[in-house]
Amino acid sequence: MTKQVQQLDRVIIRFAGDSGDGMQLTGDRFTAETAQFGNDLSTLPNFPAEIRAPAGTLPGVSSFQLHFADHDILTPGDAPNVLVAMNPAALKANLGDLPKGADIIANTDEFTKRNLSKVGYDGNPLEDDSLAEWRLHAVPLTSLTVKALEGFDISKKDAERAKNMFALGLLSWLYHRPTEGTIQFLEAKFAKKPEIAKANIAAFQAGWNYGETTESFSVSYEIKPATLRPGTYRNISGNQALAYGLIAASVQSKLPLFLGSYPITPASDILHELSKHKRFGIRTFQAEDEIAGVGAALGAAFGGSLGVTTTSGPGIALKAETVGLAVTTELPLIIVDVQRAGPSTGMPTKTEQTDLLMAMYGRNGESPVPVLAAATPSDCFTMAIEAARIALKYRTPVMLLSDGYLANGSEPWRIPDLDELPDISVLFTTEPNGDDGTTYLPYRRDPETLARPWAVPGTAGLEHRIGGIEKADGTGNISYDPDNHDKMVRLRQAKIDGIDVPDLTVDDPDGDARVLVLGWGSTYGPIAAAARRVRAAGHKVAQAHLRHLNPLPANTGEVLRSYDKVLLPEINLGQLAMLLRARYLVDVISYNRVRGLPFKAAELAAVIQDVIESD
Repeated sequence: MTKQVQQLDRVIIRFAGDSGDGMQLTGDRFTAETAQFGNDLSTLPNFPAEIRAPAGTLPGVSSFQLHFADHDILTPGDAPNVLVAMNPAALKANLGDLPKGADIIANTDEFTKRNLSKVGYDGNPLEDDSLAEWRLHAVPLTSLTVKALEGFDISKKDAERAKNMFALGLLSWLYHRPTEGTIQFLEAKFAKKPEIAKANIAAFQAGWNYGETTESFSVSYEIKPATLRPGTYRNISGNQALAYGLIAASVQSKLPLFLGSYPITPASDILHELSKHKRFGIRTFQAEDEIAGVGAALGAAFGGSLGVTTTSGPGIALKAETVGLAVTTELPLIIVDVQRAGPSTGMPTKTEQTDLLMAMYGRNGESPVPVLAAATPSDCFTMAIEAARIALKYRTPVMLLSDGYLANGSEPWRIPDLDELPDISVLFTTEPNGDDGTTYLPYRRDPETLARPWAVPGTAGLEHRIGGIEKADGTGNISYDPDNHDKMVRLRQAKIDGIDVPDLTVDDPDGDARVLVLGWGSTYGPIAAAARRVRAAGHKVAQAHLRHLNPLPANTGEVLRSYDKVLLPEINLGQLAMLLRARYLVDVISYNRVRGLPFKAAELAAVIQDVIESD
């Protein structure tokens, strides 16, 4: 049958179902198809912390949202145009986000009386007209899949599990996605189970054919590829980008990379990814706990490696003492904090920006460290290299903040040419540096950077003490002298204050906006998208984003004082706002949400407009 093809400029799709329904895999594959096609895209995985939450319940719902377009986009989208609901729980958990007139593709086989009662439905919403404001497509995904796989030598349970591939095939037809990559993926994933591979491929193709032949879908949609900067692109998540950035930093510094890490959500994927790249001289150590992980990384730094440790908020608390040791020994160390919702265990799979004050001050004594924050998934690559640059140049531990939204979200990333990457190579001290020409002074500082020399242990003539007790200036001997302690504290602070960071840039198209929206970390996308909406509505607004949080860019105060009002949205209760108010005496307007989810662009646009229009 001939079907109409409609052109769209963008679409937001959300796959939702039980944790065991394969929604993350389905979303990943649809994303890969979309990236291959050439659309700009942004994703938002959302899943429970439990490995297998109770089936059919609201806490067990797992979802994956993808926003793709024929132009550059900044967020995974506020509200889905299409919801694929694999069961009643998925429908109920996500219906509130669905705008009127959106499409719902519901798996009718799972809307049984038992499953409906689990989530508080008195009747079947697919049959009682309660969904009349949406375009409902009732599809028996499970039974269609089982029927399509009748000729395969697999169990009924395995056949039912392939329903996510049927749904993927249907959506791939609906939006004209490539299919070759998914077929190759399934062949590779189930290479040791060829019958399962064939069955999943058959389910995928059956879903495509269903869309082609059924009367339930009379229209399919095309979204043309986006016009992007010339280059080679790939889809990348924040954790992948961060891992690749650390590898690039190792290559550019000509130092072996050592990762000491303890698995923790949502940072574990960095450990998993780096463990695959031993050919680059990468060593990964899965420690027995967080303290051992950072201790091993600091030991590797003492030995002349690029030492890295990765974790999330609870792990940062445990690593604090060793980070303080890195401060006083003045060794380069990168501490990656992929922030998640807290306090304590909190909500491990949800995102927040609540570790800023801990990164800044969460150690005993005066223990200053540089703090950086990535703005987007692909920016994690750039900021990993920047963290290494600062750590190596200034001989200091560096905190690099990501979060669950960046870690698991993905977007197209232009693979940089090698000549675009900075040279951050290091010269170790190999000769005595004392005035007599025979002694080594481990705390004699570079007059420009205030960094102390870095000598590989075992270098003849450069033997020296190291440890957590205060050091004498120059010699590094143990010292309890009050004046020396005062001097060393001030020197360590001055070293951090003097780090070279780029100026804060402002996006103010007309140059006469009165309101500045400032952000840091993963709020970049929602803020930028909101600013676009506000400008499209005829208002003027400026936007700036901080990626260096300690030290702040030298022109930060000047920028803040250049506007009548400064609005600062944060996924915390105002941590950066408090720091800016204290330092620059600017009455920053805080807008705060801690829901475990990123901001929505429409929400921020309304807040910006209110600030602009207020007296």
